[in-house]
Amino acid sequence: MCETTLEIHLPNLRHNYQFLRKQLAPDTKLLAVVKAFAYGSDAIAVAQCLAEQGVDYFGVAYVHEGVQLRKAGITKPILVLHPQAPNLKTLIEYKLEPGLYSQRIFDAFLTALKQTKHEHYPIHLKFNTGLNRLGFLPEQVTELVSQVKQNSKQLQLKGVYSHLAASDDLKEDAFTKEQLSKFATIAAQIKTTYPKALFHLLNTSGVMHYSSAQYDMVRTGISLYGYGNAPEVDRALKPVLTLKTVISQIHFLTKGASLGYNRAFVASRATRTATLPIGHADGIGRIFGNGKGFVWIHGHKAPLLGNVCMDMIMVDVTDIDCQEGDEVLVIGADASAESLANAVGTISYELITGLSQRIQRRIID
Repeated sequence: MCETTLEIHLPNLRHNYQFLRKQLAPDTKLLAVVKAFAYGSDAIAVAQCLAEQGVDYFGVAYVHEGVQLRKAGITKPILVLHPQAPNLKTLIEYKLEPGLYSQRIFDAFLTALKQTKHEHYPIHLKFNTGLNRLGFLPEQVTELVSQVKQNSKQLQLKGVYSHLAASDDLKEDAFTKEQLSKFATIAAQIKTTYPKALFHLLNTSGVMHYSSAQYDMVRTGISLYGYGNAPEVDRALKPVLTLKTVISQIHFLTKGASLGYNRAFVASRATRTATLPIGHADGIGRIFGNGKGFVWIHGHKAPLLGNVCMDMIMVDVTDIDCQEGDEVLVIGADASAESLANAVGTISYELITGLSQRIQRRIID
């Protein structure tokens, strides 16, 4: 290897998918969330692999992400979780399913749909049960059902969903159960009119902690990529992403010599450093610098020294037997993205979704 590379291990993806399937009732559908380049990997490769495995649905944040999958030949249903009004005609053109979350978006979608010849177009209604981010209020159920019925020639109520705020935090169990109760009430009201709609509420952590609320479908994201928001779940999963780089050059600093921008590191002893071709333009932010972040070289942890540069980081290899051209592991099976993220007070989601598209991707199958 001679450059920074992100390996995407499809066998691990299959393993994680099958693990999640085993947590579900036989008739529960699974929606795979592949937004944000499939959590920093490769949305097309991931979606194609999961489609072959029999996944029921895909979820993306924005219309253009769904269009990319359609152009790549993905025919499974695709739910767009956060559609925007200017893109609704494109959503319809590519047969994507909108998650309608406000009256403004509902009206805009209906207007766009009536300009086409489509009938009984599938929609999902999103309700806010406590996350307070997107969604209709529970007290709007009756009016929404009425609007869908009034436009039954154009609309098919395909799904009804909400999103849990703290299913990974058992200290918030009471709050989560309140959300579950609110959604149960919403579901009961809507089922009387639309018994065949797909009701879906649980995310990855919800599947693990509140399996009785599986309803008709669950939505899994981070767990597909190898991280389960809990150590016991992490042990059952396999990281899909392996980020590797290489030692470009080794330097020897005498005591008192400085390193990098703003002389952020000054050697307190004779120090051997390695410069690596990866930086904040690749997703390793400045917050990882100055000893907070680390990489692995031949099984040894090498802390970052000084400020992270746009295209480079420097690490301490004083006590590591290595040379220029040697491989460096940033994240992977033996270098948890969760551990690296936690070292700077963030989470694996932010780290892996922030990996730049300029990093070379390599599909491992």
